[in-house]
Amino acid sequence: MNSSTFFKPSGAMRVVDVLAMGADALATPNWSERLIESLGTIENVRPGNLIFADGKDYAPKLALLPECTLICTEYLAPFAPAHVAVLIAKRPQQLFAKAGRALFPETIAPKSYTGKTGISANADISDGARLEPDVTVESGAIIGDNVEIGSGTLIGPGVIVGAGCRIGRNCVIGPNATVLNAFLGNRVLIHAGARIGQDGFGFVPGERGLEKMPHIGRVIIQDEVEIGANTTVDRGALSDTVIGEGTKIDNLVQIAHNVRIGRNCVITGHCGLSGSVTLGDRVMLGGRVGLADHVTIGDGSQVAAASGVMNDIPAGERWAGLPAQPIKEFFREVAIIRNLVRAKKEKRND
Repeated sequence: MNSSTFFKPSGAMRVVDVLAMGADALATPNWSERLIESLGTIENVRPGNLIFADGKDYAPKLALLPECTLICTEYLAPFAPAHVAVLIAKRPQQLFAKAGRALFPETIAPKSYTGKTGISANADISDGARLEPDVTVESGAIIGDNVEIGSGTLIGPGVIVGAGCRIGRNCVIGPNATVLNAFLGNRVLIHAGARIGQDGFGFVPGERGLEKMPHIGRVIIQDEVEIGANTTVDRGALSDTVIGEGTKIDNLVQIAHNVRIGRNCVITGHCGLSGSVTLGDRVMLGGRVGLADHVTIGDGSQVAAASGVMNDIPAGERWAGLPAQPIKEFFREVAIIRNLVRAKKEKRND
C-alpha cells in the first residue's frame, strides 16, 4: 500500500513540473503533461505514482512498471517501458524528495494539528506575550509572560512555552512539547513530546548526599533545526546549550547541559551527548552513540552506530567501537579476534 489516508496532495502535479525542479532531461517528451497523483516505490508502484531508481541493480525491475513517472539516472532510462514517463537526474532521490515535498507539504511542516488556524479559545496566553500576525496556537497550549512568537509559527495542542522564550518565524512546535528558557530561530521544527530547556543533570557531593547545581543558562536553537519526538535538550548550567543552523536530531536523543552542536549535523535515534560535549559542523552520529562529557568531535567526522566515544575525534575521521577508535583499527581488531577464534575452533576439531 502506498496511498495515504492521512495526507492528500496539495494540488495537481505534472511531469513537466518535476522537470522544472531540476531534472537534467525528460527522456519521454510525449508524457510531459502526465499527472502525478502520489508517491511510490519500485517494489510497490501504482499507476499515477512518482518513483525513483538509483543503481544498476534496479534495471531488471523497470520492465514491470505500470504507467507511472520514474526519476532515474541516464544509465537506467533505456530499461523503462514506453508507457513510463522518464526523468533523468544525476541524483534521483534528491529530486524525488524535492517533488515529494511540493506534493505533500504538510508532511514536512503541518499547518495545524487540529485542522484549525488562529488562536484557540482554549489556549492560555499571557497578556504579556507578543505574537506576530498569522500565528496559530491550538487548544490546550500555554504561552507564558514576555514570550515572543514570529509570524507563520504553529504552536500545537498542549504545548508549554515558558516565560521569556523567543520563537522565530515559520516554526512548528508539536503537540505536548515544552519549550523553556530557550531562544529559537526561524523555521525550527520540534516534534511531539520534545523537552527543551529543562535543567541538566548536575549534582555535587554534599554532607547529606547529592546536592543540585543551579542551571542558569539557556538553549539556543538556530534556523532550520529539526528535533525529533521525545528528544530532550537541557539548558546550560553556567553557559548555553547551542544547536547550530540546519542540524537534524532524531527521536529519543539526549542532549545534556552546555553541549554545543555545529551546523548541519545529523544525530540519529538513541544517541546520548553528555555535558559540555562539542560537535563541529557536519558531524554524523549513528544510532545509539554515546559521548563522554567534554569530548570534542571535529568538523565532518562520523561515528558508527552503538559506539562509545571517550576521547576527542579529529576533523574528518570515521570512528567505531566501544571504546571508539578509528574505523580501520576497529575492523582490523575485529578481524584478528575472528581469526583467533577460527584457529581455536580448528585446533579443537583436529
